[in-house]
Amino acid sequence: MASTTLTVIIQTLIVDTAKKMALKATIYKANIELSDMDRNYYDSLQLTLAQHPSETPQRLMVRLMSYILNAHADLQFGKGVSDEDEAAIWQINYSDEIALWIELGQLDEKRLKKACNRAAQVKLYCYGSSVDTWWSQAQSALNKYPKLSIEQFSTATTDALVKLLSRTMDFQCSIQDGQLWLSAGDESLLVETKTLKSV
Repeated sequence: MASTTLTVIIQTLIVDTAKKMALKATIYKANIELSDMDRNYYDSLQLTLAQHPSETPQRLMVRLMSYILNAHADLQFGKGVSDEDEAAIWQINYSDEIALWIELGQLDEKRLKKACNRAAQVKLYCYGSSVDTWWSQAQSALNKYPKLSIEQFSTATTDALVKLLSRTMDFQCSIQDGQLWLSAGDESLLVETKTLKSV
């Protein structure tokens, strides 16, 4: 009787684990009319973002803004959350060299060191209420990487961005003097980052 009960418990655990592993990504579409006056880059972007079950809405919107701020014909989303060997976003040129590696969040030195060893340029976009604490602890270690730049999205900005999140998004984006103006219908939002470390 005890072994039967144990077998049932084990089978239930296996089924529950399989269900959790089978959670699928949520797909978002973003249509963006981009005018980047700072870089003389103008484009109409049709982006598909797959939100991993462990990815928060804040991270998803930071990922989208980071893409827009660095838009390039060769820029693409990596597997990021689900694959440690790929960046969240990266720019790979025709000869398979990584021109730009973009990471998100409050990362440890090991991950950023790996990125700096593989790419010509590395950018970290951090966000969240504990950035100041993280930066005070990580600053001395990360300052030794000359290829690395770090920008911070404020919590107020990420909260405002999440309010614009929908399965299909249409944005007008204008970038000038380091400021990103984002328009969606009647809504307009100024998206700015604070530089923690420049190259």
